[in-house]
Amino acid sequence: MSVQSNDAIYPISVASKLLSVHPRTLRIYEQESLIKPLRKGNKRYYSHDDIEWIRCLRTLIHEKGISIPGIKMLLELTPCWEIKNCPQEIREKCSAYIDKTIPCWERANTACAMELKQCESCYVYIKAMKEARLVAASVAGQ
Repeated sequence: MSVQSNDAIYPISVASKLLSVHPRTLRIYEQESLIKPLRKGNKRYYSHDDIEWIRCLRTLIHEKGISIPGIKMLLELTPCWEIKNCPQEIREKCSAYIDKTIPCWERANTACAMELKQCESCYVYIKAMKEARLVAASVAGQ
């Protein structure tokens, strides 16, 4: 059995060492809804994709000078139906598309989120993380 990049296997202590950050930093990112590690009881587990996304966040915060509220606003500007290229018939049933005032990730218990049952491992986030990482890396290289 191979480990997938979205398999949450790193406890917070290992994730913080991989990222050279204090575990409190990861808790702050979670409190700010920038990351959502897998929770098993009181323990947090991070995937390789989570680690990459946190590296991207760190680049945006420390090298580009973007604040956490600024990052949250940027994320809210990219609707999930555009990232996923949802067909119109799916969009018409999607609560995030119908009411664009609340981002899709805040709707985990509504309409299409319940029907799809995959918000926690949604590839929208994985893809967005990878794209943001590439953008951050290219901007940092300039």
